Amino acid sequence: MLYLVIKAGISGILIAAASTLAKRYPGFGALVASLPLVSVLGMIWLWGEKPDPATMAAHAGATFWYVLPSLPMFLLIPALLRQGVGFWWTLAAGCAVTVALYAGLTMAAPRLGIRL
Repeated sequence: MLYLVIKAGISGILIAAASTLAKRYPGFGALVASLPLVSVLGMIWLWGEKPDPATMAAHAGATFWYVLPSLPMFLLIPALLRQGVGFWWTLAAGCAVTVALYAGLTMAAPRLGIRL
């Protein structure tokens, strides 16, 4: 249980640091937020719990494919905000598009020979 609390604490501190940094320096905050810190931490936690190269390779490969459907959200959100759409509607639209693209990837991946 302590290990879970430590993992959550470290992960939460990184997210809080990125959002706090973004208030003063939006570009630098975005850089920090775009770093694959969650993926790297996830790999560290996974390796610590199950140090298996095959599992890690499968995890890292699937992470690559799941990043791709999330990228359009980062184009849609600024476009909608600049057009005057409210933040919550914009965020909901970005999340909805991402979920739809995740679903599409999940359905298409096996047909394309991609293992997720």
